[in-house]
Amino acid sequence: MTDQSQAPAPFADFVDLLTLLPEGDEAAVAAVRARNARLTKPEGSLGRLEDLVEHLARWQHRGEPRLDNPMVAIFAGNHGVTKQGVSAFPSEVTQQMVANFTKGGAAVSQLCALHELNLRVFELALDMPTGDITEQAAMDERTAAATLAYGMEAVAGGPDLLCIGEMGIGNTTIAAALAAALFGGGGADWVGRGTGVDAQGLARKADAVDRALARHAADLDHPLKILARLGGRELAGMLGALIAARHRNIPVIVDGFVATAAAAVAYKVNPAALDHCLFAHVSAEKAHARMLAEMGKTPLLDLGLRLGEGSGAALGAVLVKTALHLHRNMATFEEAAVAGKLD
Repeated sequence: MTDQSQAPAPFADFVDLLTLLPEGDEAAVAAVRARNARLTKPEGSLGRLEDLVEHLARWQHRGEPRLDNPMVAIFAGNHGVTKQGVSAFPSEVTQQMVANFTKGGAAVSQLCALHELNLRVFELALDMPTGDITEQAAMDERTAAATLAYGMEAVAGGPDLLCIGEMGIGNTTIAAALAAALFGGGGADWVGRGTGVDAQGLARKADAVDRALARHAADLDHPLKILARLGGRELAGMLGALIAARHRNIPVIVDGFVATAAAAVAYKVNPAALDHCLFAHVSAEKAHARMLAEMGKTPLLDLGLRLGEGSGAALGAVLVKTALHLHRNMATFEEAAVAGKLD
């Protein structure tokens, strides 16, 4: 855990929020386990599906967990580092994809429509890209703190499950820079092909990360300072939402590489700050598996996804909805007149 005294003034309240955490409700978990033991199946036979219901109960603080308002929240931001040729697509695609989300044309839009997930998109100053991290800080510390606070407001509608995802051309370079600063290594250890850059683009990404790490080396002594120096508005927004969810008894599903990089900032302040989080999948972006391993997190799915936009988190929510449906609607041994396990 990071010493709070190291945190710059704009971040002190967020360190408190990441340190003074509400615990899970073990009585609620016990109630779920008691029902689970009576369902018409061998104990433990549904594997992680049973664990998912316990996770809901623990972090919703409900012995009878519900999913009346599951939400997929996509945070969108633009990045000055795209000037370094690190993406296969131009920055204007961020705004165009935001429009596509709201019109229902994106993969995540269709997943949410099919599975009755509430989709919300948060645009974060798309006309003002963050600073090019190879030349300057992505954000000053007050801007980063204000964006964290904005992200916290994403849960104001009272979702009972929050799935966090993102959209931002150039943000796999940003995620790689954050991962390197938080866990060690250089650009080549953490960059991947993102939206599909060629070998030259991959080399430019690694070089951009290395130059950013060198330029900001003196200011990478606290996870939230790392977020400000090397991060992006959408990552700060996701982190703020994750923090607020913990304090409002809302379990979280984290999407892919970029969303996990945002969560890693919280982990480096206090590993327990991610206890209410599930990690939806392991991305085809090679460094994602390494980052999950660094934090000791096991993803729910391994489907070779690298789309971003909350798509993997939405699929994780489908698994959670399925697990809860089984738990609530399967017959008990008594109801089905099925003999229980012999003593």
